[in-house]
Amino acid sequence: MPDTKPTVIDMLMGALGDRIDPAATNFVEMISDNFVMEFPFARPGMPTRVEGRAAVLDHLVKVGEGVSVDSAGNLVVHETTDPEVVILEFDGHGRSAKTGEPYEQRYISVIRARGGKMVHFKDYWNPIQGLKAQLGSAVVDAFILGGGVA
Repeated sequence: MPDTKPTVIDMLMGALGDRIDPAATNFVEMISDNFVMEFPFARPGMPTRVEGRAAVLDHLVKVGEGVSVDSAGNLVVHETTDPEVVILEFDGHGRSAKTGEPYEQRYISVIRARGGKMVHFKDYWNPIQGLKAQLGSAVVDAFILGGGVA
C-alpha cells in the first residue's frame, strides 16, 4: 500500500467538517466570493491582507510559483465558542521551485466559515522558513547567525 500524505485541501476538509459544503472538492470551491486572507507575519514586500476570491487566488498562484506545499500533517484542531470559527495548527511540507530546498513550515490558521464556504482565513507562519526555501538555508543561517551574507 503506498504511503500517501494528506494535502492541505484534505486536511482543511477534514478539520472544517460540516462548516464546508461537502460537495467542495478543491480550494476554489471551499471559498466565498468575498473571501479574505490575512498574513500577519508576511515579510516586507508581501501583502498582509488580500480581499476577494480572484485576488486571493492570484496571490496564491504567485506564491505557489516559488514554493509548493505538497502535504500537511500533525494537525491539531481547536474548536472555539463561535461555531463559525476554528483554529488549526499543522505542518506544511514542500519545496522551493527556485532552489530545490525543502520548505518545512508550522502554521496556525484561524478560519471563519459561513454558509458552507470559508469567508476569512488568517494564516500565521514563520517567514524565515520561506526565506530559507527561497534563498537557501545556508545563506539565511549565515545572515542570521553570522551577521552577514555568505
